[in-house]
Amino acid sequence: MENYKLVSQAKVGKEYAIQRLSDNAFIPFDPANTDYANFKREIEAETAEVQNADGQPMSTTDAKVYVAALP
Repeated sequence: MENYKLVSQAKVGKEYAIQRLSDNAFIPFDPANTDYANFKREIEAETAEVQNADGQPMSTTDAKVYVAALP
């Protein structure tokens, strides 16, 4: 199971990317990015977990709702 963490800007407090924890890759919120598309698919299929920007695990339901609201 892949693990991800949301990354936010400290001054703005808004998420702008996802960090894939297995290789520390930063994935932008860009629908044309294949890693981003895979992240969204994995969350929807419940084959990945995501942490909020503070490092706290999101529930499956919360993660799905969050991802559904992304571009």
